[in-house]
Amino acid sequence: MKKRRFVLGDPHGAHKAIMQVFEQAGFNYKKDELICLGDVADGWPQVPECFEELLKINNLVYIMGNHDAWFLDFCKNGSTPRIWTSQGGRATIDAYERVENIELLRKHQTLLEKAPYYHITEDNKCFVHGGFNWTYSIEKQSGYNLTWDRELFYVACGWKEAENLVQQYDEVFIGHTTTSRHDRQLRPVHASNVWNLDQGAGWEGKLTLMNIDTKEYFQSDLVYTLYPNEKRRR
Repeated sequence: MKKRRFVLGDPHGAHKAIMQVFEQAGFNYKKDELICLGDVADGWPQVPECFEELLKINNLVYIMGNHDAWFLDFCKNGSTPRIWTSQGGRATIDAYERVENIELLRKHQTLLEKAPYYHITEDNKCFVHGGFNWTYSIEKQSGYNLTWDRELFYVACGWKEAENLVQQYDEVFIGHTTTSRHDRQLRPVHASNVWNLDQGAGWEGKLTLMNIDTKEYFQSDLVYTLYPNEKRRR
């Protein structure tokens, strides 16, 4: 079986959604490659289960997300800023308190400590959680900008020129900015040479897994229907 390459949007603690898209794709944990665009942390109640599932994958590239950065700061320093706990962080704290396993927490902390802020493939595709300033080198940009930027996506959506917006890379794959306002059918959004794979799994939408080479994609049910007894973020 030929190794396939996949990219996963922001799961936000929705382990049931991860399992749905993996099953649909027939994902092979030993042979296939997965690039996760980050933000496993915060939102739905199964953050530890999500990390454990991803760690089963032999060929995993995990990109740092802004929620992951908040969670990592909590792991290292005990920080609980209101902006984090009110945006899904409380659910992450509760999830680890339920499992009562400090070694599991440290294991997931180690994954995030090693996570890059971006990944460039040999065939010149770029993967980053938020975005970046496309007018200069990504290597010179801050982790904060790479996890929080939304301008790349917004400009790409309005790009009318014949040439690609991002000249450095053939394609760019991002998460972070939910696309429900751009496509009410919650499909991946392709704008210029930018693909946005955040279809709102942490909020009102679906989780998306895409084959990087064929662009075939797989989506979960509306995630809030998978967790009917959990408080829904709005």
